[in-house]
Amino acid sequence: MFKISKKFICALIILAALLSTVVSAETKTHTVVEGETIWKIAQKYEISVDELIKANSQIKDRDYIEVGDKITIPEIKSLSVLENEVIKLVNEEREKYGLPALVKNQELCRIARMKAYDMIENNYFAHNSPIYGSPFNMMEHEGLNFSSAAENIGMGQRTAAEIMKSWMDSPGHRANILSKTVTNIGVGAAKAANGTLYWSQLFIKPY
Repeated sequence: MFKISKKFICALIILAALLSTVVSAETKTHTVVEGETIWKIAQKYEISVDELIKANSQIKDRDYIEVGDKITIPEIKSLSVLENEVIKLVNEEREKYGLPALVKNQELCRIARMKAYDMIENNYFAHNSPIYGSPFNMMEHEGLNFSSAAENIGMGQRTAAEIMKSWMDSPGHRANILSKTVTNIGVGAAKAANGTLYWSQLFIKPY
């Protein structure tokens, strides 16, 4: 006959309490404020609209939410870690060729993230967005002024090392990374509902 000891029962209770704590830490709640959309909330928390909709069965129309609505935000690993690693790898490559390091531009990072999400939400993979036009149009639309600019994009690479290898193996992308005419960099990554990562790497020389 199988017997359960008191120590085993106590261990189960402790484990259940720990699991309960982990589950409660996996999600957070966002209260919708004036002017917010599902798109803007997804960008804020670095997830795709599809991931956000999936976690909120109460949302029947992704184009309609009200002030005060409670939105569950599923917890995922921050994409900023990957983005920063790409910037680090870019500057390591530039150092090999005696080129100055590029400065991380936070606004450029925001726009690069926008572009990565835009490719997911509008189902395309190209430099020209059906919403914003060229990457240069997009940067200008967001208020950036520059005398020189370039963009690299990627899809499907799972790590910073993978996307950098892909870019460095391509003459055109490699030329952008090793350009002598740009000084600032922004990197954006976004994850589609199926787990595929989309990448945008923007370079500028501000006026």
